[in-house]
Amino acid sequence: MPFVFLFPAMALLAIFKVFPALFAIYISLFRWDVIQGAFRGLDNYADILWANPTRAEAFWRAMSTTFTYVLITIPLEMGLALVIAYVLFQRLRGRTFYRTAYYLPYVTSTVAAATVFVWIFHPQFGLLNAGLGLVGISGLTWLQEPDGVFQMIGRAVGLDVPGWAAGPSLALVSIAIFSIWHFLGFQIVIFLSGLGNIPEEYYEAARLDGASGRQLFTNITLPLLSPQIFFVFTIATIGVFRAFNEIYVFTFPPLLGGPLDTTRTLNVLVFRTFFQQGQIGLGSALGVILTLLILAFTVIQFRVLERRVVYQ
Repeated sequence: MPFVFLFPAMALLAIFKVFPALFAIYISLFRWDVIQGAFRGLDNYADILWANPTRAEAFWRAMSTTFTYVLITIPLEMGLALVIAYVLFQRLRGRTFYRTAYYLPYVTSTVAAATVFVWIFHPQFGLLNAGLGLVGISGLTWLQEPDGVFQMIGRAVGLDVPGWAAGPSLALVSIAIFSIWHFLGFQIVIFLSGLGNIPEEYYEAARLDGASGRQLFTNITLPLLSPQIFFVFTIATIGVFRAFNEIYVFTFPPLLGGPLDTTRTLNVLVFRTFFQQGQIGLGSALGVILTLLILAFTVIQFRVLERRVVYQ
């Protein structure tokens, strides 16, 4: 009987998840443009990784952009979410309103929210540049700026920053700002649920022993919040690796991944290869590589970080 009730869900997963994944692996083994061509085995993968210099360069550049995007987004997103959740957990006037306000961006359509941010980041009519103009900062092109942020800061103070230290492009940082704003509410809710599960008796006993607020946070809150931190870190990493909607809206085709490919992540490269260039075999191989990369990172997170999780 349990399998009878599970069958509808299992059938949907098999049709829309398992079969497409297996078929993508099958396609990746062929020269497949509009129709199926010659069998290539692992040659598509070899072309992407090293055999074809043009393809390999595009792949490794997209890989570098993806990792940069992850390093920008995840630490700031989790750090802000943890601090805000800790503040909102206190007895504040109107905290229900603030909790709702922080969660609203997450339930807003990514495409709709990104479209609004396109206007906010507009170099001439955008709200952000208008605000920065009040403090004497002007001329930022945001989503159209390929120069690195460190390079731009160095130029502003008269320093010559070498190319290897230029940092992520301002366009990629702009997308990261939107991503942090949009997904912050989800992480705050998870951290709030974890804070609510910590027994108050632990804090009372620690206060009787003379523990300070910082000691309460570092010795009680953080260790007992580690299951939620681990969950959020895993989910957020997978989400950033798969990010596409916001990049698509911010760098609408034919400039998808621009300017100068500085926002072309692996997921965007998959879309460009598969749909824009019509090279379905290579696009499927890229998709398989991205899936294996996400899987590898998830396994590493479970092997390395889960042992540090403290369960009550």
